[in-house]
Amino acid sequence: MEAVQYREIGAAPEVVTVPDPEPGPGQVLLKVSAAGVCHSDIAVMSWPADQFPYPLPLTLGHEGVGTVAALGDGVEGLTTGESVAVYGPWGCGTCVKCAEGKENYCLRAQELGINPPGLGSPGAMAEYMIVDDPRHLVPLRGLDPVQAVPLTDAGLTPYHAIKRSLPKLVPGATAVVIGTGGLGHVAIQLLRALTAVRVVALDVTEEKLALARTVGAHETVLSDARAADRIRELTGGVGAQVVLDFVGAPPTVATAGAAAAIDSDVTIVGIGGGTLPVGFGVLPFSTTVTAPYWGSRSELAEVLELAHAGAVEVHVETYGIDEAPLAYERLHAGKINGRAVILPNG
Repeated sequence: MEAVQYREIGAAPEVVTVPDPEPGPGQVLLKVSAAGVCHSDIAVMSWPADQFPYPLPLTLGHEGVGTVAALGDGVEGLTTGESVAVYGPWGCGTCVKCAEGKENYCLRAQELGINPPGLGSPGAMAEYMIVDDPRHLVPLRGLDPVQAVPLTDAGLTPYHAIKRSLPKLVPGATAVVIGTGGLGHVAIQLLRALTAVRVVALDVTEEKLALARTVGAHETVLSDARAADRIRELTGGVGAQVVLDFVGAPPTVATAGAAAAIDSDVTIVGIGGGTLPVGFGVLPFSTTVTAPYWGSRSELAEVLELAHAGAVEVHVETYGIDEAPLAYERLHAGKINGRAVILPNG
């Protein structure tokens, strides 16, 4: 089968031919329908050799949907041909957090060497993939695979972040979304579906801000050194009750802190390397700063329900598997407006 792999530190991903996988006991073989292209992949491929934690070659793709092709011994509850989404942050299944469905916060994954698909384990950017356990599959129930696949991360991750802050997302409040790409443009839709707040979106190009307005942002602001001042102006000097930074670079994190209101949440989702100092007098009183990771299994099911209800629709660009390296180039250059999706069998 064909697969998109990161094979050498510092090199571009390649499309290669590898053996078809076979499911072992308790595993599920999926014929992949679609796989998402994420900035996290680019971050992983930028790590130097002395910091790279995974064995190479690595089949990419931590967003995946597909149809059940074969079941390993002992697997029940699934049928061949069923269309499913892959829950990515795999855990041990037995610790306290996994028992709550929060495998994204598994207490033993690192100790046991358990990695998500595409981030240590073979991912979805291939014609077939192995899913380690049927509990990591959620039925699509008729959702379009191309539209659904980004929801496994670009939908689940902002949903998890927003859900944590719902007590502060009350009518009359302001939520700021920094970065309106794959995750951010979904976050805007989720905020509009789940709350009655005013949504202010920040990005560096007018094209991306136009997408933000299309999907529901009330206000758009160019993400530059004046962005925080502009947010203060829009809020009568109060600032935003919730700031969601989907970039996480030093300049955007600084903007997030400067735009925050008293008793606000600043949530750093992006992995751009920025940090925000916390201490008395550094930020407005009672500002909470968090850096969440992905989302729970039950939250993925909730995101898919929102898609069924028509509350969220991902803006996608599709590529064949042979075009995957081009998709990564375009993503790195900031030329993807929304989410790029690879069709391994398309």
